[in-house]
Amino acid sequence: MARVNHADPAAQPLLVIDIGNTSTVLGLTDGGGRGLRETWRVRTNRDLLPDDLARQVRSLFAMGGHALPRQAVLSSVAPPVGENYVQALERRFGMQTFSVNTANLPQVSVELDDPGGVGADRLCNLFGAQPYLEREGAQYAVVVDFGTSTNFDVIGRGHRFLGGILATGAQVSADALFARAAKLPRIALEAPPRTIGKNTVQALQSGLVFGYAEMVDGLLRRVRAELDAPAVTIATGGFAGVLEGICREVDFYDEGLTLRGLIEMWHSRQQAED
Repeated sequence: MARVNHADPAAQPLLVIDIGNTSTVLGLTDGGGRGLRETWRVRTNRDLLPDDLARQVRSLFAMGGHALPRQAVLSSVAPPVGENYVQALERRFGMQTFSVNTANLPQVSVELDDPGGVGADRLCNLFGAQPYLEREGAQYAVVVDFGTSTNFDVIGRGHRFLGGILATGAQVSADALFARAAKLPRIALEAPPRTIGKNTVQALQSGLVFGYAEMVDGLLRRVRAELDAPAVTIATGGFAGVLEGICREVDFYDEGLTLRGLIEMWHSRQQAED
């Protein structure tokens, strides 16, 4: 029977944290593997101090009956929340932390005019997409990440970030519409039974959901036309589930892609250091 080396960081449970502008997703891996034992989603709050975040993390782990791990990897697009999480984890729990950015990922090729301008979450998606590239035998992947903004990340084999598209998020578009048209009711962003609405709610849902799906499909067709080989397309983020089965150009839906990208990034970094 093989023995587990408990001094090996790759064999230990790992806390992964994806900090977005609207929500933060935390996950705990099963030690030594790449699977997630549990995940939590909380609202991103820029007013919380490190001790507030330490209490939040301890409460989530206590609620799930888990011991706190000794290491964490973080992705943040919402300063100073990422820095406050790092302080909380290091000072209160003595964790070893790693924060994602282009400067500390030498194996990544960011082919942009300003490589330092790419968001940490998009680098996580790059790592999360690599298994799809290998499994599907594709040269390129396009990740559509539905968050506060909708990001289209164009990724090549060998950890290449080729560029992408930034669009307004569906909820942001809906909120702007409701704010400027006081008589329109706030609605749930879900697909109506038909394209032609029979009432105001259905008409709004058609425009916001089906209209957004057509935007996604249209941009994916344009991206594919500019590439010199076929691309696999993956949707992730909160709104992806609403569009599942509606978008014709999306091959896979993977809600946990960004967290798994953090895990893949951690393991890749550990292998590079060995």
